[in-house]
Amino acid sequence: MIQHEEFDIYDENRIKTGRKAPKRTKLSGTDCRVVVHVCIFNSKREMLIQKRQADGRSWSNKWDVSVGGSVQAGETPAEAMTREAKEELGLDLDFSKDRPYLTINFDNGYDDYFLLKKDIDLSKVKFTDGEVQEVRWASESEILKLIEEDTFVKYYPAFISLMFQMLHLRGAFNE
Repeated sequence: MIQHEEFDIYDENRIKTGRKAPKRTKLSGTDCRVVVHVCIFNSKREMLIQKRQADGRSWSNKWDVSVGGSVQAGETPAEAMTREAKEELGLDLDFSKDRPYLTINFDNGYDDYFLLKKDIDLSKVKFTDGEVQEVRWASESEILKLIEEDTFVKYYPAFISLMFQMLHLRGAFNE
């Protein structure tokens, strides 16, 4: 039986509207969706990056942050992050006690970014959903070079630098 994924539709204030839409629906007006990402860092201050499949629907053959995907209907962002880590990389990570470090608004949605410090043995990574072809650890400067070479998803370089800076911080100011 084919499962059709849906996502909850939120308003411009991130309040659920009670409506749902099928995966890949393009929203308009003030309708929004929630997308989650995790940047996994090792003890050497390198980020785990993934290379998207060559035949993917978006960012084919491009490097990207560790994991990302849409929050499905009825899920919290933390539940979605746990599911996406399992689906994309075969990793059993529990985000149930975590909140995103940062949320960035985009047209018709919200990007929630989680940060995780964990040394992961790359030989244990399993590409289970067909979206990822390769993973590796990369320093901030290596990722910025990949962006410049147009082989990484087109994040703003300042945003990638912010992820590296936020690794040991919580919040926007220093008390």
